Amino acid sequence: MSDRTLAEAPAEPSRRPVDAGDEGYSKDLKSRHINMIAIGGAIGTGLFLGAGGRLAGAGPSLAIAYAVCGVFAFFVVRALGELVLYRPSSGAFVSYAREFMGEKGAYTAGWLYFLNWSTTTVADITAAATYAHFWSMFTDIPQWVLAFIALAVVLTANLISVKYFGEMEFWFSLVKVAALTLFLLVGIYLVATSHDIGGNTPGLANITDNGGIFPSGVLPMLLVIQGVVFAYASVELCGVAAGETENPEKIMPKAINSIMWRVGIFYVGSVVLLALLLPYTAYSADQSPFVTVFDKLGVPGAAGIMNLVVLTAALSSLNSGLYSTGRILRSMAMSGSAPKFTGVMNKGKVPYGGVLFTAAFGVAGVGLNYWMPGEAFEIVLNLASIGILGTWAMVMLCSLFFWHRSKNGLVERPSYRLPWAPYTQIVTLVFLVTVLVLMWSDGGVGRTTVMFLPAIAAALVGGWFLVRRRVNELASANAAD
Repeated sequence: MSDRTLAEAPAEPSRRPVDAGDEGYSKDLKSRHINMIAIGGAIGTGLFLGAGGRLAGAGPSLAIAYAVCGVFAFFVVRALGELVLYRPSSGAFVSYAREFMGEKGAYTAGWLYFLNWSTTTVADITAAATYAHFWSMFTDIPQWVLAFIALAVVLTANLISVKYFGEMEFWFSLVKVAALTLFLLVGIYLVATSHDIGGNTPGLANITDNGGIFPSGVLPMLLVIQGVVFAYASVELCGVAAGETENPEKIMPKAINSIMWRVGIFYVGSVVLLALLLPYTAYSADQSPFVTVFDKLGVPGAAGIMNLVVLTAALSSLNSGLYSTGRILRSMAMSGSAPKFTGVMNKGKVPYGGVLFTAAFGVAGVGLNYWMPGEAFEIVLNLASIGILGTWAMVMLCSLFFWHRSKNGLVERPSYRLPWAPYTQIVTLVFLVTVLVLMWSDGGVGRTTVMFLPAIAAALVGGWFLVRRRVNELASANAAD
């Protein structure tokens, strides 16, 4: 239905279309699950592992990059939170894209999200297998076998019930938060007492005596933003989980608002501490920066403990990906833009068809780990980056259309709102385009990734022509009902 048609109809602010994909779910996710899912979505391997190489490249200015990207990540999840309170849906932004942008919008949003998580699933099982090789008991086991075991364990928990997913994610997130909290406490103590770290004294001198905040200029900080964005790639997960929560109106605002200060403490705070503890040149892409600090302190077993944490982060991401794509695919299947079997639910009220469809790509990833164990991670992570940017852009576009319709009196915005609309949405969209430009400017892998865009666009267009007849038939049938 076009805006013009809606404008001619009587305004019905309270009218909330129901997504057929929302039917049949249990409401078993509690407040503690949603809160930890919100934290876990904002803390991933991008911090635990990726911060080392980024610190070495951009220096202490990495903290600024994390802060800037964290603000835009918050805008995205806050926009999604407003839409969730308007109408909670397990289809999340796909369901909102259908309402505000039509079936083409829902189709595009859904498959971009699937591109993100299906490729991230491969990256996650590859990362899990790589981390497991750290321990001697797993050294002789082929990488593809470990990848398959990781996928099988997390998949099984996802297929039983949403309660199992929630519990698993709760404990995964708790491990990540506990590890970061411990590091922050130890780091603050080391700085406050000027405790020696491998012959180096913590303090501001590690920044001022090594080129300052921008040791190599501003450009490296700008270029590292493209990688930092992907560290926040799962923040939208709590919006998907809202559809299986009893009181989203009460739980969601608190969970979403907490993301901002958690990002400030865990991301920005951790990077500032890392810069104060050691010169930025002490860090490298080959090792977690937290392991670097504990290694230089001479703490026994530190490397093993941190390896367990990054393994947990990878399994947490895999868990989240299977969960969210299962729900998104069901919403799409019910409208005809995804295969029918992805909309099927089991006795545990889990859309197992969609979960298994995503897991199938994980199995393909096991094959990739067999044939190219060294390159598997890098190959799929680049494709995931396009899906992440596309998903965030679709969330902000939905939010922009929602704001526009509210101005025309066609919908009513909840009291929990994205501040400074519509400027917030516009600035965020400009930021996402800027990230693409930075990826191209950086050359190498980033430029190759951007060059995939025409092929992805062509695949989306071709896919639409394959499904549009079924989509239109189902849309007509639903309109008749």
